[in-house]
Amino acid sequence: MTAPTYVLVHGAWGGPWCWRDLTSQFDQRGVAWRAVDLPSSQTGGDPLADLDQDAALVAGACEGLGNVVLVAHSYGGAVVSQAAHLVGELTHLVFIAAIVPARGESATDVSRLVRVRTTLDEAMVLDGPILRLNPELAGAALYEDCDPTTREWALGQLSTQTLASFRSPRTGPDVPVASRYVACRDDRAIDPSLQEILAARCDERVELSSGHSPFFSHPSELADLIIA
Repeated sequence: MTAPTYVLVHGAWGGPWCWRDLTSQFDQRGVAWRAVDLPSSQTGGDPLADLDQDAALVAGACEGLGNVVLVAHSYGGAVVSQAAHLVGELTHLVFIAAIVPARGESATDVSRLVRVRTTLDEAMVLDGPILRLNPELAGAALYEDCDPTTREWALGQLSTQTLASFRSPRTGPDVPVASRYVACRDDRAIDPSLQEILAARCDERVELSSGHSPFFSHPSELADLIIA
């Protein structure tokens, strides 16, 4: 089997920029990667972009790569769960503090499995079909254990997110490939108790003592867990 390409799927309000430090680690290790840019996270994009559009983009990004490992963060877990059956040479799934919906569940449905209000919930601002983040609260929700320079840089990159993406149910079937869940113990965006439920839907659970964005706060350790 040839070495896989790691296809990186960011979470809500994110983009390929999220993987800046992790991909530096991949480059040092000689690991092939590709980062996608989801339609639902495009400021000024289609305000009705949904889970299916995101999944279609991921599947298209995997074409011609050979063996693929899908790596998903946060909302990206729903996208990967929807897209996995469309990827022909998929070898592994890695979820990082991610939403892992069962068939028929949306990201919103998953968030309600545990009735805990998080710092991220407090940061969300509804603007018609779009969700924005209050920057004063988003830093504490997403980048609480990152260094101040990285936190300020990342806050400046945040996009909007479509409400439709959170409300779209997963319709794709399960796939017969191994899955690993990286739980983030100090997360203030997806409560650790919810992560425990979602990790049980995967074959393997590992843990980091990090907040919601370990690709910034613990890039080397995260790279080891993804590649292992």
